[in-house]
Amino acid sequence: MASMTMIQALRSAMDVMLERDDNVIVYGQDVGYFGGVFRCTEGLQAKYGRSRVFDAPINEGGIVGSAIGMGAYGLRPVVEVQFADYVYPAYDQIVSEAARLRYRSAGDFTAPITIRMPCGGGIYGGQTHSQSPEGLFTHVCGLRTVMPSNPRDAKGLLIASIENDDPVIFLEPKRLYNGPFDGHHDRPLVSWTGHPLGEVPEGYYTVPLESATVFRPGADLTVISYGTMVFVSEAAAKETGIDAEIIDLRSLWPLDLETLVASVKKTGRCVIVHEATRTSGFGAELAALVQEHCFHHLEAPIGRVAGWDTPYPHAQEWAYFPGPARVGAALRRAMED
Repeated sequence: MASMTMIQALRSAMDVMLERDDNVIVYGQDVGYFGGVFRCTEGLQAKYGRSRVFDAPINEGGIVGSAIGMGAYGLRPVVEVQFADYVYPAYDQIVSEAARLRYRSAGDFTAPITIRMPCGGGIYGGQTHSQSPEGLFTHVCGLRTVMPSNPRDAKGLLIASIENDDPVIFLEPKRLYNGPFDGHHDRPLVSWTGHPLGEVPEGYYTVPLESATVFRPGADLTVISYGTMVFVSEAAAKETGIDAEIIDLRSLWPLDLETLVASVKKTGRCVIVHEATRTSGFGAELAALVQEHCFHHLEAPIGRVAGWDTPYPHAQEWAYFPGPARVGAALRRAMED
């Protein structure tokens, strides 16, 4: 085991797979010589050469489109879109080509590509560097959507994604790159050093896709969350004194429905927390599933805490960001109903 940030864990995952499988290649904007804008690929080009780790033009559609073609002919591309906010020019390639290829070819071809994207706010990135677009991908059949909340899961999930024959949207909450964040922006930064989830195996291992985890056991109510909001929800539970069971989805779709249902049936109450905008956000799908499978066990209406239905405001970052105060208020409402 080694102490790693999420950046280091992601780099380690790509390092492991580049060494294990000659068909794995890594590319995107500035990922080669520069090592990526967040340095997730730092040193990989020097180690594996410019034919396996290389820079691409500023053309997200071209990056993803070329990856689909490479994947169809046997390679396993791992491509980086520099910020999730920049993925929209590639959306047609992802939805119309990558997600449909196995179906359209009756299984003759697949698109075993992994598309890495830093996502989320909390870094004063404004509307073009803070978006959480996961709902745009969970809606599309044929895609897998993953979002880790810590270094240990990040490495295992990325290796599993690279080995998977389906296209995987791998979203990385950039506020968690260097440490857990509980939503209190006015407090000192916390490092992954010394955190149990910052202890990461140095070699090969996987975290199964489609597997949620009980991040915090509890009996009063269930919080369903993912990414940065897992730690915000933990802070809210501590500050309110409510014994919340927090489920970290890890894999958004396909979903580990069994873990969610078991928890909600046990507690009888449910609050869903995500950073993305509320309307048509992934939380709406989660709420529908909980209602469908747990109706007779619910003691209160399902709560949702999410970003507001506005562009991410640079000047009002912490009014938009769902912090522990907003989450805590939702937990209290669920207990009072």
